[in-house]
Amino acid sequence: MAIKVLIVDDDPNLLVSLNSLPRREGYEVHMACDGQEAMEALAKLHPARVVLDVTMPRKNGDEVCAAVRVCHECDDIQIMMLSAKGREADIAKGLTLGANACMTQPFSTQGLTQKVAQMLQAVA
Repeated sequence: MAIKVLIVDDDPNLLVSLNSLPRREGYEVHMACDGQEAMEALAKLHPARVVLDVTMPRKNGDEVCAAVRVCHECDDIQIMMLSAKGREADIAKGLTLGANACMTQPFSTQGLTQKVAQMLQAVA
């Protein structure tokens, strides 16, 4: 069975960019374009890894991350937060909420792809 990855971002261009690497490596990739869709996908799919944007409509990434961390069935899910806010306090907030890693924007697609690849390799 393929390892499930959920990518959540309201930027369709970023979703397209992030979609290719995991699929090429044999992972089962699912997409959500806002926090509410992310919560529904998490409940349905129980992915091993989540790449989660902080700033999104309906439910932001901080809210999604916090909800995942209070769900005991989700303890094994690894979360990487993506944020346009690069201040130390913003990064610390994501980690405090339970993210396993944070990456600040702007970032190169290649740099983000490498970070996602490292996160995926930790599954195997």
